[in-house]
Amino acid sequence: MSLEKEAALRALGAEVVRTPTEAAWDSPQSHIGIARKLQKEIPYGIILDQYGNINNPLAHEMTTGPEIIEAVKSTPSTSSRVSSQKVDVVVCGAGTGGTISGISRAMKKTHNKDCIVVGVDPDGSILAVPSSLNTKTEGDAYVVEGIGYDFIPDVLSRDPTDIDEWIKTNDTEAFDAVQALMRNEGLLVGGSSGSALSGTLKWLETRKDIAETLGLNVVVILPDGIRNYMSKDWFLSRALHGEPTPLAQAIARVLQEPIANDV
Repeated sequence: MSLEKEAALRALGAEVVRTPTEAAWDSPQSHIGIARKLQKEIPYGIILDQYGNINNPLAHEMTTGPEIIEAVKSTPSTSSRVSSQKVDVVVCGAGTGGTISGISRAMKKTHNKDCIVVGVDPDGSILAVPSSLNTKTEGDAYVVEGIGYDFIPDVLSRDPTDIDEWIKTNDTEAFDAVQALMRNEGLLVGGSSGSALSGTLKWLETRKDIAETLGLNVVVILPDGIRNYMSKDWFLSRALHGEPTPLAQAIARVLQEPIANDV
């Protein structure tokens, strides 16, 4: 996890304990194992447990989902921008699974029972269904933070009535999508947002019936901001050492020309 996340937590008064990334989820050295040890030894210790706490998906079913529905329904359909005025597709990365499971239930229970919910899972993770999607890259390391796991969280629904389809993405696709979002949309988001967008584009390539139907609303969840990643290698390399833009080339050409003396 990024230094920015640790610094923000420490600024708020928290004590932060780092655990080895390579530790399996059920290892005593993992973040879960260490949390359980600390809870046992520290008086009044409690684990909020986003992996098993039913209030995790419930919060998204009761708040995030209705917020999305209201935003889409209240956006008028016009001749230049036709809208079904309902959420037809939701694409979301899966970490603990609370966000995607809760949003799915909000959509399907109260808004549009035919809404298609697509889960995005990074290569190296095992959350996607069917499990054969994970076999080729299972256990591989990946840089994107906040999505994917080597175990199935209790609050993640892998029931096809909740999550209709899954798509796998890799780091390169995710960070390319982040760069496009920053430069083209002015959205400073993190790697898991790039996973969601790249997964959406890959999925739409397989679903021309959706991609080519006028007025359908495909909602992509961008769950984080760049504040959490300013010191990460992937961000610095792309922000500071990327290919020169046409504008940069024009600036260099102008600055190489002699400066004319004002008359």
